[in-house]
Amino acid sequence: MTQLSEDARKYAPATQRNRDPILTVLKRVLPPTGTVLEIASGTGEHAVYFAPQLQPRGWQPTEPEAMLRRSIEAWQMARPCKSLYPPLAVDARASQWAIETDREWATGKPPLTAIVAINLLHISPWETTLGLLAGANRLLPPDGVLYIYGAFKRGGRHTAASNAAFDEILQQQNPSWGVRDLDEVVAIAEGACLDLNELVEMPANNFSVVFRKRPSIASPGTSR
Repeated sequence: MTQLSEDARKYAPATQRNRDPILTVLKRVLPPTGTVLEIASGTGEHAVYFAPQLQPRGWQPTEPEAMLRRSIEAWQMARPCKSLYPPLAVDARASQWAIETDREWATGKPPLTAIVAINLLHISPWETTLGLLAGANRLLPPDGVLYIYGAFKRGGRHTAASNAAFDEILQQQNPSWGVRDLDEVVAIAEGACLDLNELVEMPANNFSVVFRKRPSIASPGTSR
């Protein structure tokens, strides 16, 4: 097995700027217990910062890129926390995620009650957004929380000139990337039994978008 060192840690400058405003919202909107599944954990800096401050909740990081999973593991080694679990390889676009196919994943862990995606939607193809919402529909219990953070358009328009410039840069890097329209995301979420619960304006023209899983309603005549 390859020995990891703290030198494997990667750094994302935006993390230092946004982690405290995000944490403030998470403390308020997340269910008080259970496991939080973070989709696209990136460097792992958010995970190691949030996990100890959100206990007794568990925090499950995921990341499709092997290099970034090594960064997450290195951060965990540098800042161990019993409620922070080893990263899983999850691509949000997949029809099934690792926690659905790994029979041992839930052993000793609190049940999943929330999913978090930070700065994901605009630096991934639209299929990732669709996969994230579909996964939240499959995995969250009634009243479970899906928290999304990032830049969004409103009504088809950018909310700031800086976001319009950012959107142009993103699409130059990859034509499938870009700042998403929140109205489109909300409409698709509603079809996935996820209701918009709260929209919080954040620093640097970003938003915290909080969805809750709609309780299932039994059809008339359905036995319980």
